[in-house]
Amino acid sequence: MFPIRDHNPSGRAPYVVYVLMAANILVFLLGLPMMGDDRVLWAFYDDWAIVPAEVSRGIDLHTIVTSMFLHGGFMHLAGNMLFLWIFGDNLEDEMGHIWFLLFYLASGIGAGVIHVMAAPWSEVPTIGASGAIAGVMGGYLLLYPKAKVDILLIFIVFFKIFPVPAWIMLGLWLGLQFLGGVASNPDEGGVAYWAHAGGFFVGLVLTIPLWLRRGGQRYWSQTFGHPPHPDAEYKFARSSVPKVPRR
Repeated sequence: MFPIRDHNPSGRAPYVVYVLMAANILVFLLGLPMMGDDRVLWAFYDDWAIVPAEVSRGIDLHTIVTSMFLHGGFMHLAGNMLFLWIFGDNLEDEMGHIWFLLFYLASGIGAGVIHVMAAPWSEVPTIGASGAIAGVMGGYLLLYPKAKVDILLIFIVFFKIFPVPAWIMLGLWLGLQFLGGVASNPDEGGVAYWAHAGGFFVGLVLTIPLWLRRGGQRYWSQTFGHPPHPDAEYKFARSSVPKVPRR
């Protein structure tokens, strides 16, 4: 189950989202030649990815930022960019371009610090924009809990697209991060579940002042938990292929 789009257009172009997506894609493309050489790739990760044991010793602190722009494969990159595209534009519209950029970076840094705290002596490099994007999701949940998000549900050979309120989709996602964090050993690598959950709560907390300035619960009453724009309606186009009736 994963989101494919929301029904909530933003009021202005999300230039920061565009720039962040372009930066992540560009860094990934520049790093493609290293993918076939493990020695070069691991040396690169040692310089630019978060290695919790090194950060715990006060070494390579810059990696808490640089790791946010690195991805381990196409699907890793595509998944993160999809989530940023779906949830980032409304938050940028609400916060403004500069504040949204600072919010994104702060969420990513917070997620990285929490990951280091969860596995302070791990030697496994950690990369990805997931922690920062989780912060975007946390802010989105606080401001727009009832916004409609289309999810694609795949169950063996069955698949269906249907809209659900943001609080259901994001709540399920957060619950899975907690379950994954409890069930896994962060020292062994894999998915950085605690970075995801931590980034989500950092983003939610950072959004509270904006939510209060908008009126808190009154803001929800005024917007019905949706972004303050008319919902987009999606319809499947009719096929031009003629139908042949059965005899």
